[in-house]
Amino acid sequence: MLEQPHTPTARTRNRRGEGARLRDEIVAGAAALLDETGDESSVTLRAIARRVGITAPSIYRHFADQPAIMLAVVQQAFSELAAELHRARDDAGDDPRARLFAVCTAYLDFARSRPARYRTMFGGVWMPELGTSSVTEADLHALGRDTLQLITEALRGCVAAGVATSTDPAADAVALWLGLHGLAHQQSVTVSFPWPADITERLVSALAHLRDEAA
Repeated sequence: MLEQPHTPTARTRNRRGEGARLRDEIVAGAAALLDETGDESSVTLRAIARRVGITAPSIYRHFADQPAIMLAVVQQAFSELAAELHRARDDAGDDPRARLFAVCTAYLDFARSRPARYRTMFGGVWMPELGTSSVTEADLHALGRDTLQLITEALRGCVAAGVATSTDPAADAVALWLGLHGLAHQQSVTVSFPWPADITERLVSALAHLRDEAA
């Protein structure tokens, strides 16, 4: 695919000690390319350099290779997701059931509002075979850890309050995340499907083993 044309803007040279600023600009440029094109293959070193207004070799002072930049983009996206889940949980008040649904709904909203980033977060052409780039197995294993922890804590809160019957919240949280991820993916690729209006409630209630509120 041909790269999107982009005219770089003049860039002020960083003063000594401002290397972190350029690193952030490189990540922001890569994320912007991904959002605009929806195509990971468009996020090349040359395209990023043109976007930021630097030469491609300058990138190597901050990133070993292109997968390292994509890893930083994905790490930033997961941080944004975790922040939104935190905010949704806290805004839901003290009711454990409401907090769990708030977290799950915020997860689906994030996937819906940032489709390109969401697809990239959970694998794609950027993810290299281990040993072929600077990205390590530990880097990949750490992705999404905060998100899963938030879902797990919300589910444990429901168990502690007696509104969920899960006997293994950690395992059921993984199942719940898989359900949310599957729903998010299918809603993005099968837009004409007549989804039930309460599909989120049905999915969360089943996978979190929530008690019937009327019981």
